[in-house]
Amino acid sequence: MGTQLNITVGDKTVAYEEGVTYGEIAEDFALKYQYDIILAQCGGKLIELSKQPKKDCVVSFLTTATSSGSKTYNRGVTLLMLKAFYEEASADGLTDIRVRYSIGDCVYCEAEGVEVTEKLLGKVEARMRELVKEDIPFQKRSVDTAEALEIFQRHKMYDKTKLFGYRRVSKVNIYSLDGFEDYYYGYMPASTGILKYFALWKYQDGFMIHTPNKQVPNKLQEFKDSPKLFHTLQEAGSWGKMVDVDSVGALNDAIVHGGATNLILVQEALQEKKIGEIAEQIAADSGKKFVMIAGPSSSGKTSFSHRLSIQLRTFGLKPHTIALDNYFLDRKDTPLDENGNYNFECLEAIDIKQFNEDMTRLLNGERVELPTFNFVIGQREYKGDYRQLGPDDILVIEGIHGLNEKMSYSLPKESKFKIYISALTQLNIDEHNRIPTTDGRLLRRMVRDARTRGTTAAKTIAMWPSVRRGEDQYIFPFQEEADVMFNSALIYELAVLKPYAESILFGIPKDAPEYVEAKRLLKFLDYFIGISTDVIPKNSLMREFVGGSLFNV
Repeated sequence: MGTQLNITVGDKTVAYEEGVTYGEIAEDFALKYQYDIILAQCGGKLIELSKQPKKDCVVSFLTTATSSGSKTYNRGVTLLMLKAFYEEASADGLTDIRVRYSIGDCVYCEAEGVEVTEKLLGKVEARMRELVKEDIPFQKRSVDTAEALEIFQRHKMYDKTKLFGYRRVSKVNIYSLDGFEDYYYGYMPASTGILKYFALWKYQDGFMIHTPNKQVPNKLQEFKDSPKLFHTLQEAGSWGKMVDVDSVGALNDAIVHGGATNLILVQEALQEKKIGEIAEQIAADSGKKFVMIAGPSSSGKTSFSHRLSIQLRTFGLKPHTIALDNYFLDRKDTPLDENGNYNFECLEAIDIKQFNEDMTRLLNGERVELPTFNFVIGQREYKGDYRQLGPDDILVIEGIHGLNEKMSYSLPKESKFKIYISALTQLNIDEHNRIPTTDGRLLRRMVRDARTRGTTAAKTIAMWPSVRRGEDQYIFPFQEEADVMFNSALIYELAVLKPYAESILFGIPKDAPEYVEAKRLLKFLDYFIGISTDVIPKNSLMREFVGGSLFNV
């Protein structure tokens, strides 16, 4: 009999023979979980199920219904798709697959060298399902960085070659599936058998990989098309290609070779041009009196509203900014969520009736005193802020519910111009590892909250799931109703945020619940070469987060 290990899961301790894997342990506890177990966690670290515990330990398991588990599932499906696609299409001239960006629960991809047809995708999906039935292990090996670069060069994965040319680590983890090799930012499932839910279908010039979301991880939800969002993402990606910066390695190249300043100025000029075009569109319709701006957390809504107001003035208009937050109900009347906490995200937290009364009176030419909200005491206050709309006056209204018709039900539709703003990054880590837009926004918020509110990175991470739930419920369903979409992502911003975010993320202790997420973000930031804020204009949206803005943000 070999060495025994005492493994504690929940309130139960079981003795296992040395050499047992976390996956084998998970099988003994699978019935206690509603969904498939995909990762283990021990000592504040996430662990792949193929690994073996080396000593007595306390283990918990993560299912596909968790954030980390869902990401791991999607990485597995991506590698599965690549393996099958290269098997089925290499002979037809396939040269590359690019994993681009997400639309809802789907990820849009493009294949280079072959025509993407339903027939081809049917063959690829059928092969993927064969590989799932075979339950093939994902193999992981650690190689020297120099060897990894040779592998990437041989497989023509040039984004990865650039990326690891700047990595200081001496080793790289390479994953392989039945001989197909690749690198992934994050963990992998133990084998293909868990990847039961997916679909491939043609979309525009490429195709979608459809996987479940973490809320219902054992079923594909109906796809809701977002053509305006897709166009905005495509536009951002095309611009990144135009300036030869569409991956982290390419951004690092630009920084190292002295191109950071030029890149910043060109990106800022592009955003100013876009804002000017939106202002021109608004000014062309004299019936527009309310510019409604909405978007998810840390999209730069406040800075955008100021910059838009400046552009509107160039057309002879007189803009006045209003924050919907000033119409919050008094704290004592604020609805509670399922956990008994104040729910500031829901529409019912706003005094919709008062807002509509005030806006209707303004539209009718009356003089109205507008409120401000005192967040310290949790009450609305009136301090003599009177407004009256003349022929050239226009209200620029910013808040998360701005696109929801229920927010402004009394105002004629023809009087409103709706703008959706979000930070839709045009960068990917490499060919097959995309950067979720939520990561960029989380880092923005973390840096801003630490600077302006003294909030720790741990606290920002802890409340982020609640923020995201609010966005899914109250913002994203209305994004396609916008007249225009504005992408507030800056191609250089993650290199700027890096030193600010790292310093606060390192402050999260290893025993904190937020440590796993902090470690993931630190690894992500390690891909970037940092750059200074010195040349960033004072009116940049980036200043809303790192400080130094000429606006009151």
